Amino acid sequence: MTWKIFILDLLKGLLLSAILGGGILSLIIFVYMKMPDHFWWIAWLIVSALTIFFAMFYTSLIVPLFNKLTPLEEGDLKKEISDYAQKVNFPLTEIFVIDGSKRSTKANAYFSGLGPKKTIVLFDTLIKEQTKEELTAVLAHEVGHFKEKHVLKSLAISLIQIAILFLVFGKVCSSPLLHQALGVSEGSFHIALIGFSLLYSPISIFTGIAMNALSRKNEFEADTFAKKTYGGSDLISALKKLTISNLSNLTPHPWYVFVHYSHPPVLERIKMLK
Repeated sequence: MTWKIFILDLLKGLLLSAILGGGILSLIIFVYMKMPDHFWWIAWLIVSALTIFFAMFYTSLIVPLFNKLTPLEEGDLKKEISDYAQKVNFPLTEIFVIDGSKRSTKANAYFSGLGPKKTIVLFDTLIKEQTKEELTAVLAHEVGHFKEKHVLKSLAISLIQIAILFLVFGKVCSSPLLHQALGVSEGSFHIALIGFSLLYSPISIFTGIAMNALSRKNEFEADTFAKKTYGGSDLISALKKLTISNLSNLTPHPWYVFVHYSHPPVLERIKMLK
């Protein structure tokens, strides 16, 4: 990464945080000040709508601010991917290549979008290192997430979590005990937000562990789908190359995996695929 890219990334990130984060927070505060009795469900609707919106349009709106997306050129790779998508009835509309190499050697692939429009994004580092069969096996894994409805399930869980958070936060905002505990004589939204953040921090550790466990389960299911519909040997070969380029730990401690890992260690994935 060059100094120019580093500084531009930093400035763009701060600007996005200020515009999106500040705008959303301001809107939530406005709702609380005007309609405190209905605050939690109105705020939940606002955040849920934005969450779904960015799930649909993240690749087309946010990614181009940081990376260049170019359509995958015609050739053997595109034909292999398109043939596989047609075979498993995956509604593929666009395949893009992202210039991830300008920041690191890390390789990745993902698909985005909800509903009928699905976009696949391949890192240029992935294309450089993998054969077309290995690349298609990686994408078969991503298609597995779609076919097993992991994206929709995770989105639904997130929306439920947000609803509970706003419901509890609405109760906390009106509690004089919280304000007194923080040494404030007169309560306000802002002091309640600070207090709630302190109280929620230890809880978030356990919700994070639960979400990571679900994510690891989903990864195994997506691997199984790729194995059944395309082949396990190509995916194993691809995972080995990804482990090298991403500098992954082959033997992390099981408890560290339990707490922090959203993906199973690669050796466990290979063992399952075999």
